[in-house]
This record gives sequence, C-alpha cells and structure tokens, in this order.
Amino acid sequence: MGKPAHGVIYGIRLCAEFDYRYIGLTTKSERVRLRQHFKEAGAGRKTPFYDWLRKQDRDNVVADVLDWVYGLKNLGRAEIDWIAYLRKEGQPLLNLADGGLGPIGVIWTAEMREAARIRSTGRPGVSRFGDENPFHGRSHSAPQRAKWSAERLGTYQGEDNPNFGKFGAAHPRFGHAMPEESRRRLSEMRRGAGNPNYGRTASAETRAKMSAVRKGRPMPSSRRNAHTRHHTNKAVFKESCAHCVDDLATRNDHEPGAET
Repeated sequence: MGKPAHGVIYGIRLCAEFDYRYIGLTTKSERVRLRQHFKEAGAGRKTPFYDWLRKQDRDNVVADVLDWVYGLKNLGRAEIDWIAYLRKEGQPLLNLADGGLGPIGVIWTAEMREAARIRSTGRPGVSRFGDENPFHGRSHSAPQRAKWSAERLGTYQGEDNPNFGKFGAAHPRFGHAMPEESRRRLSEMRRGAGNPNYGRTASAETRAKMSAVRKGRPMPSSRRNAHTRHHTNKAVFKESCAHCVDDLATRNDHEPGAET
C-alpha cells in the first residue's frame, strides 16, 4: 500500500463552545483520531492538551473537519497555517508545536530517532493492558520471531543476565507466584508434541555423562526402597508417605489387644 493521497485538518472543542483547544492533522477520519487522543490521554501522556482532555466527558468533546488537503506536504503546511490563524484570532489552543509533519514541524531522520531512543532509554513508561494496548489481539510473524531468537541466542547468559546474582528479596520475581490458570495452560502447551523433547532420546554420550555424574550416589530403585532407606531406617514417620501409613497400620494390627 502506498502513502495516503489526502488527509484532513481537524479541530477539537467542547460541544457547548466554539473555541478550539487543539488543531491536528490525520490521514484517517477525525472520529478515529479523536478516539486515539482519548486513548493516549487515558494512558497518562503528559501535555497540556491531554491534561485538559482527561478532565472532559467523551460525549462533550467533538472533532470538526476544518480542511481537506491533498498531498502530505500540503497537509503539514495546512496545519501550520490553521494553528497560526487561530492563534492570531485568540483561540485558546493547547498545541505545543506550530504544526507540520512531525512533532516540531519536520520529518525525523534516522539519526534524530536514534538520539531520541537513547534519551528515552530507562525512562519509566505507562503500561497498557487489554484493548488499551495497541498490539492487543495481534501476534508477531514467524520470520520476525525467528530473527529475534537468533539475535538473542546466548545474550543473557551468566553476568549478561540482568538478574545474575540476585537472590531472595533482591530478585524482581521474589514473592510472585504464577496463577493456576497460567500454570495449567503452560502444562497443556508442553504436553505431547508441545514438549521440546517429544520424540527425542538422549545420545549415548549424554547418557554416559549422566551415568558418570550419578556414579556412587545412592539412588533408590523405587518409592518403597526410598521409604525404607529414609523413613524406616531413620525412624521417621510422614503422613504424606503412603508406605509410612501402611506400616503404622500393620504394626497396630499386630499389637496385643488389637481387634481381630
């Protein structure tokens, strides 16, 4: 799809007033742009216009089409002219810029965008959930996910991991528990063919390594064997152990005076 051939200059005001509070341009409809403004205001964007918009009832705000313009360059020029004209007329506009294409009337270059990215790195943002998130209901393409996977492979290992060496309360996930619904969904996703090891077997080399690591380590051959080793031989009783419960019942049956 090519660039839009035309757009509109719109003005936002209260239904009961004739003074415009904001002038903007869009290649969409003025109604769509107004909804987007309310969404950004709800997300907490800090400008005089959005501070004003947050205080208003949606039903009391209207966006009027002031001009139809063909060509993006002409659209940017028209916005500048409208803002200058209405300011001269004494309209209480809340626009911070003089208009035009881009936030300060120019089209950003790649270098300008990179500089802005560096300045904003680490700046606390506003979380948007559900319908408020512009990516809600969408998903990244398989090629994009594969590209990211290749780029990130091995990048967060050891000290490169931002949580490396953080334990207990120092770890950002400390005290958080995954909801049961999420645990259930993950479990279902990783069953059968969803398990990354489904249908695979360890190589002879891997089995040899595992055997060498476990050599000499006492490994109970069964639950009963583990019960005998860790409970019976150490005079330990655990209510959660079925064999402990069975052994206790057997001893009670053989004690003098037990019912027959």
